[in-house]
Amino acid sequence: MAKSGKVYLLGAGPGNIDYLTVRGQRLLHQADCLIYDALVDPHLLSQLSPTCETIQVGKRGGQSSTPQSEINQLLVTHCQQGKQVVRLKSGDPFIFGRAAGEIQALKAADCDFEVIPGVSSALAAPLLSAIPLTDPALSHGFGVFTAHNLQNLDWATLANLETLVLLMGGRHLSQICYQLQSHGRHEDTPVAVIQWASQPQQCLWQGTLLTIAQITKGERLSPCIIVIGEVVRLREFLKPPTAGMTGIQPLANKTILVTRATGQSSAFTTLLNHQGATVIDLPALEIRPPSSWAGLDQALDNLQKFDWLVLTSANAVNFFLDRLLHQGHDLRQLAHLKLAVVGKKTARILTERGLRADFIPDNYVADALVESFPAPLPGRQILFPRVETGGRDVLVKEFSGQGATVTEVAAYESGCPATMPAGAVAALQQKRVDAITFASSKTVRHFKQLMAGQFGEAWMTVVEGVAIASIGPQTTKTCHEDLGRVDIEATTYTLEGLTDAIVQWANRAMSQS
Repeated sequence: MAKSGKVYLLGAGPGNIDYLTVRGQRLLHQADCLIYDALVDPHLLSQLSPTCETIQVGKRGGQSSTPQSEINQLLVTHCQQGKQVVRLKSGDPFIFGRAAGEIQALKAADCDFEVIPGVSSALAAPLLSAIPLTDPALSHGFGVFTAHNLQNLDWATLANLETLVLLMGGRHLSQICYQLQSHGRHEDTPVAVIQWASQPQQCLWQGTLLTIAQITKGERLSPCIIVIGEVVRLREFLKPPTAGMTGIQPLANKTILVTRATGQSSAFTTLLNHQGATVIDLPALEIRPPSSWAGLDQALDNLQKFDWLVLTSANAVNFFLDRLLHQGHDLRQLAHLKLAVVGKKTARILTERGLRADFIPDNYVADALVESFPAPLPGRQILFPRVETGGRDVLVKEFSGQGATVTEVAAYESGCPATMPAGAVAALQQKRVDAITFASSKTVRHFKQLMAGQFGEAWMTVVEGVAIASIGPQTTKTCHEDLGRVDIEATTYTLEGLTDAIVQWANRAMSQS
């Protein structure tokens, strides 16, 4: 007798395997075929038998995805082959899970099926972030909506809900905040954006309808849950204590202000988020083309005369190579050059652009490049694309002093933004910032300029009690000159090293409390 097929539409929960139901785990063990979404935990695949066929049909915004009609046909086909098919969906199948269309296709083909509930991320994400969706005083109920099509939402009704939960809204955050304010919701209404709920990389940004878009500017928020309402404020009171508990991230109770370049999504933010920190970005650098390309263009036309190309930042790599290609050259014209870079990030960006560094000093500062340079310098021709103004001259002086000829060319310029984002201003005013990080001397100088412009002559009082964190010796020197102190300094001059130094600082503070 032929084996009877059946399809189980199974909710995987918010993502992490820990939140899969016991029934769901049993079904995965028994499955002949798994058809699954993009946002489920890859660890779930470990629950399958070695012979189980796996088919990913996940749908992600902005990327190509399997048409729903094709998914429906896959379910029918494998069921009719007599297989036990698990259709694994993130969250709960009946909460924005497109289950109805799949059920209709199965019924039309006379296929047996069953729907197994899962924990919806709309419920789990706030809970795992210590945000209750209901509260006797602040929230007598809540509404859950998808922000996939904003024009389909009744904003007047949504603005009157005490607590609002939105899925699939990361790309529309600014418009969501605008619509709610336009329909009467106060600009100070708290907002939390929770990304990758239940996963190790879970992140949370907190602000208000007025500030949250600026706080998250430059971040790729998807997949995320947006919680709007006064209950977000309860997070500060309901977070579990860190003392004596295992598994608590070392920066779980810290808010860190990260200075960075405008428009650049910070890898440093991700590192800190992984340690549990709440991160507020403060753009303190505007990176733009130089005032003239003449010097760089001339150098590009005469590349054959140079022996070494020295690149000391990711910006130098990108602007140099972009201009090279823009002027009709290609990477083959660099084949005779030796490439020297400062820092892991610079080397990584160079690799991503199709090139590999010939020399990276062990110590990730420009001074070390000269100290340990791998070739005799007398008579060498060195091309040095760099920031137009404000950079240090140590490389040029040292290379020239040892007999090399250095051709400096402006590859990009950096300046100070006109204003500080509202979210950063509010966090500083409300004394919610525990530490401020600096990865370059320019960010220190621009931070001082921005603070003076925002808070006036008394700006130093705003950062009293806030730890100043520096990536390395030169940045530390500038911090002492412009800010009067440094509380944290990385021993390895990388973003990873600075993250480690901040974690050590937090651990010391905890042990002393």
